[in-house]
Amino acid sequence: MALAACATQTPLPQLPSETPAAWRNALAIAGQRQPDLSGWWRAFDDPVLDGLIDAALRDNLGVAVAGLRLRAARRLQHRSQSEFWPNLNFRIYEETAPGASTGYFEMGFDSEWEFGFFGRAQANARMAMADLNLALIDESAARVSVCAEVAKSYIELRAAQQRLRIAAELVDMRRQRVELMQVRVRTRLAAPVEADHAQIELEQARNESAEAVTAAQQAAAALAVLLGRMEPDAAWSQDGAQPQLPDVAIAQAPADLLRTRPEIRRAEQNVLRAAGELGIARADLYPKLGLVGSLISATALTGDLDHPNKAVPLLGPTVQLPLWDWGRRHDVAAAREDALAASVLAYREAVLEGVAEVESALASFGEKGARLHSSASALAATEHGAATAATLKRIGLGDGLDESTAQLASAEAKLQQINARRERALAFVALYKAFGGVLPPLGDAP
Repeated sequence: MALAACATQTPLPQLPSETPAAWRNALAIAGQRQPDLSGWWRAFDDPVLDGLIDAALRDNLGVAVAGLRLRAARRLQHRSQSEFWPNLNFRIYEETAPGASTGYFEMGFDSEWEFGFFGRAQANARMAMADLNLALIDESAARVSVCAEVAKSYIELRAAQQRLRIAAELVDMRRQRVELMQVRVRTRLAAPVEADHAQIELEQARNESAEAVTAAQQAAAALAVLLGRMEPDAAWSQDGAQPQLPDVAIAQAPADLLRTRPEIRRAEQNVLRAAGELGIARADLYPKLGLVGSLISATALTGDLDHPNKAVPLLGPTVQLPLWDWGRRHDVAAAREDALAASVLAYREAVLEGVAEVESALASFGEKGARLHSSASALAATEHGAATAATLKRIGLGDGLDESTAQLASAEAKLQQINARRERALAFVALYKAFGGVLPPLGDAP
């Protein structure tokens, strides 16, 4: 029976790992490099952003919670390792003999040692290892998420501040345009509807300015929460330049996602845990074997007082053999088999979703980069037009309305470039969040 018990084990399923050989949406830019998963935000070369992320990793409450849960998982994993070790207990109690003829005061030691046969010890170790690895993954995922959220909030904050600056200029330009249109209406050079249209555009510019103020306040509030603070830092309200992202290209094999994406590693550990639960269910179909022993000193308090002190040592095997339970244990084992099969499919789904998310993020990052270059070209054209309109006005070939129209076009182009730079930066953050992060070494499954 002992030999059969040692030979009974539940094998781990082979996890599918099919991934494409290369990214479909990777950019063909010279100087491709492996992604810097441990410090990708340094590509912005922004000391303020670097400091904010360092502070968030130190003070973020979500990261602290994940760290404490990891400590708890490590303690429970140690407890699980000792479950099939011998234990020793000391007890003091009273007992009455059958028939109530004699009462005893007893004290001594007892020990129980359950053998983890029929794969029970291996299954228990797998479940404990999976729980510990899941806690490690969650702690790392919390750090990845915090870095991404801090970067996103900082990008939103700086973009809102730049939009607010341009929006204030637009409000002044729109106000001047309203005044010009009113003069043209009085001199019968324009219809009243054109003045009304200019007034509507002025109100829209004011609304855009108010929206930029709200966006900046929301981004600052989000940063405060991420850094574990009640109020935003007053220094954040000072106008700052947008983070500048250079031309970058990513060269990474999709198979790397199998070790960097928390969702995939989490699904992998769920398979390990499901295999452990199946191993426990299968072990429950067989007897539980072990040893028990005790050394008890009994002192008679009533009845037979001629021999008041008796020490009785006991040592022997213990066998718990299930005989009939109406198929409950077999039902549990069958259910655990289905759960293991489902976890394998969930792992495959996590791999497919991870590859798809990275491909989508790469495509978005490339499109946002093209849009940024286009906005730069548009801005250069409008600035040239504004300069031409100013020259024509100076030499008497143009009026103030033409110059105002050209300046408005230039300001609108600046807004478009600010938004394009913001969206490319956010796409860069989303791309690295899709890659995952540097996960710590995980424990090996027995």
